[in-house]
Amino acid sequence: MTVSIAVTSGKGGVGKTNCAVNLSMSLIKMDKKVVLFDADFGMANAHILLGTNPKHTAADFLRGTAELENILTDGPSGLRFIAGGSGLLELLNLDNRARYRMLQSLSDLENKIDYLVVDTPAGASESALFFASAVTVPLVVLVAEPTSFLDAYALIKAAHVEKNLQNFSIVVNMADGSVEAKNNFDKFFDICRRFLDVNLHYAGMIPLSSAIRRSIVKRTPIVAGQPSSPETKAFLKLAKEMVNAPINTHDGIKFFHRDVETAS
Repeated sequence: MTVSIAVTSGKGGVGKTNCAVNLSMSLIKMDKKVVLFDADFGMANAHILLGTNPKHTAADFLRGTAELENILTDGPSGLRFIAGGSGLLELLNLDNRARYRMLQSLSDLENKIDYLVVDTPAGASESALFFASAVTVPLVVLVAEPTSFLDAYALIKAAHVEKNLQNFSIVVNMADGSVEAKNNFDKFFDICRRFLDVNLHYAGMIPLSSAIRRSIVKRTPIVAGQPSSPETKAFLKLAKEMVNAPINTHDGIKFFHRDVETAS
């Protein structure tokens, strides 16, 4: 069975795309077949972190000028990815029908890959909620800032109320240490538990690191460039947690569900 993971966040600037890229690379290191789908249409930059310049993007598929096999790009270490296209105003205003066409086309990958990792837009926009609710495992990237807490709470509330999502995994990014990260998760858990009937799974932490910043500048995922580093070990630990993360079984439009015929 192909498992789909959405890497999402309540706000930008929390390292969401870097987490999506290195989570994907970590799953590759675990001998999994992985496709990374950059669904942050119009603002996509996963291809930059991967150090590639794809010939085709999801924009070409949505325009009808390319098929799925044309927009699947080879990345490092056997990772394949779909670039979302950036700087294109038309991609910022997609309706659900266009998003559904993209989702439906990816059904062809079912049972050919182990994991589909989806880098969603930040925030609780219609597009972010569409893709977060279309996967089996949503992973919310959190940092130790009040604005991140508030926006992540708003995202989870919207996904729960509007899309019936029950289970969410949380990774604390840019953390000063494992103790601080777990303390921040516990604080966030208490906030959510007070007001929402949801389940939060602590998936781990990624340290605040100059090595990660340098890897971004070099356009080389740290998992690929520094395989023995503490940062890579943190991403591998995250990947192992996500393999066993609680899944959502809600009704609705989802990746790899062929019985859905129409989109709202």
